[in-house]
Amino acid sequence: MCGFFAAMTRDRLESGRIDQALLQLRHRGPDDSGIWQSADQRWSIGHTRLSIVGLDNGHQPVHSSDDQVHMVVNGEFYDYHRVYAELHASGAKFTTDSDSEIALHLYLQSGAQAAHQLYGEFSVLIADQKQDMMLAIRDRFGIKPLFYSIIDGNVFFASEIKALLALGVPAVWDAESLYGEAFWVRPNENTLFAHIHAVPPGCYAIAKRGQIRIYPYWDWQFPTHTALQQDDRSFTEICENFREILARSIKKRIVADVEVGCYLSGGIDSCAIASFAQHEMSRPLSTFTVGFEESTHNESDIAAAQARAIGADHQIITVTRQDIADAFSEAVWHAENMLTNGNAVAKFLLSRCVKRSGIKAVLTGEGADEILGGYLPFRRDAILHDQTLSEAQKAALLADMYRTNVATRAIFMQNQPQSPVFDPVSDRLGWLPSFYASYGALGLRLLPFLRDDFTQRIRQINPFTLLFDRLSITCSDFSQYDRFNQALYLNARTFLPNQILTFLGDRMEMAHSVEGRLPFLDHELAEFAAAIPIQMKTNQLCEKYILREASKDRVIPEVYRRQKQPFAAPPIRHKKDPVINFYYDILTSVAAEQQPVFNPEKALATLDHISEFPQDQLIAVESNIQFMVCAAIMQEQFNISDII
Repeated sequence: MCGFFAAMTRDRLESGRIDQALLQLRHRGPDDSGIWQSADQRWSIGHTRLSIVGLDNGHQPVHSSDDQVHMVVNGEFYDYHRVYAELHASGAKFTTDSDSEIALHLYLQSGAQAAHQLYGEFSVLIADQKQDMMLAIRDRFGIKPLFYSIIDGNVFFASEIKALLALGVPAVWDAESLYGEAFWVRPNENTLFAHIHAVPPGCYAIAKRGQIRIYPYWDWQFPTHTALQQDDRSFTEICENFREILARSIKKRIVADVEVGCYLSGGIDSCAIASFAQHEMSRPLSTFTVGFEESTHNESDIAAAQARAIGADHQIITVTRQDIADAFSEAVWHAENMLTNGNAVAKFLLSRCVKRSGIKAVLTGEGADEILGGYLPFRRDAILHDQTLSEAQKAALLADMYRTNVATRAIFMQNQPQSPVFDPVSDRLGWLPSFYASYGALGLRLLPFLRDDFTQRIRQINPFTLLFDRLSITCSDFSQYDRFNQALYLNARTFLPNQILTFLGDRMEMAHSVEGRLPFLDHELAEFAAAIPIQMKTNQLCEKYILREASKDRVIPEVYRRQKQPFAAPPIRHKKDPVINFYYDILTSVAAEQQPVFNPEKALATLDHISEFPQDQLIAVESNIQFMVCAAIMQEQFNISDII
């Protein structure tokens, strides 16, 4: 896992900017760095390397034999030994031992269509002087970040936004994206910064003559309702196939020239991964768990029990509210995004512990809920739209879900809000997915805190209209998907890359030079999961049913029986909470006055009365407070000059 930047400029790029951009990416690759520039110094590529494969011979950029094509990679390619052998047999001459170099030779063989042959978690940048273009490719689910900007005809790419700012891209708030972020529905090609965009997941970008065009090469396809009804496979057959593909995905991701560890919660996702991984190893697997002081949110005991059962070498990192306060601003700096729960900071601190333990790569469980519908809103949709259930049965199941999910029900189990803001969703889909309703309810609660001039700026904007106008759904039969699968698809195209894979994934891990590997977002596994009948994904109150059965012999009974508990840090509980003092410090700062989004006085008034809110609602209240705190932190950290 690494970091890179690239520039195609009309004039020579100053060496000071190159050095500063590399410095901003140093945390992504502390083991090595490299720079290439064209003879006229108008093309520049920089790379920082975290060595995982080919430790002593993997320097980048990598160059073609005629020195006309140049490549940098952030990420990992799996099954690369097979691809390497095929390329070598066809005459390719390799100059490194790294898995990354296969992308260069695949490109030399098939151009941009090489994207289809890359398997893993990656972003790739290829500078082709013969074609006078740069090609940037992002993995299918957007696990690895890839940003770009065009300023005055100059084109820039980078693994993180801060590197683009170092190259000279101005730091300016984007009002539309900020508004969308409040509802957790920012289009995934947008960032919170005007002029800076993300290459969408499953797409490649071609930069030529000061312009960039985006082309999709992969989309997540589901069977239609009719096709699902005609599926005659037995549960045993589906379960065995799912298990085989999952085991294969995990096995590929423990291949490395360094030790690979595993993040371990008390949930079925990471426990299954750890168990399958340990089965393939001859040494104890190093596992790491976040623990919280509050029992409602603490999974460390059950994680430790699972670790003992498989013989793993286990560490528990207890994160206190003081720890969250101390590390919050640094986590925001790495996320380059709004945080809405202390879980992101906890992941940041967990990754720091992994780094100190000498581990460079970890398996992690993100993606299981997205491909199998594990989150409460998905399960709610499955119940609401199950035509085999009576209304009384649906009401009883939903009531039980609400009762047993105290920790996060204020976010995930809210009643459907009544607001015209949701009309574009209902008009275009014919229904309102529960995850849009849940996250949108948080946005509605944030509206009273906005500054009057910001409210005027966005008064004609609907965040869901922005989302759907920019969401390219390439599957022609999307309307024929079951509603449950429609929700999975839409979530994977928006919330997953923007939030989950950012502040619970790559950015918190790579802040400490730790590479996260995600077996559940293996595209072959995801494609298989898409075709699994819905009742095998979520069986009334039993979420991720197929995963439970496929790993039943690998996890302890407590894990097998346990319902999903979303990874969330405990919220404010009392006025002496150290995080409150941190919030007060930020909300009374000069940066809070300078940021153009929210009214600091209204935010402070909420903090003053925080003890008056019901206990089970505090996680939602604090989510809104954190949004505003992050706006002030980012205003200062990135020296944001304006808003457009």
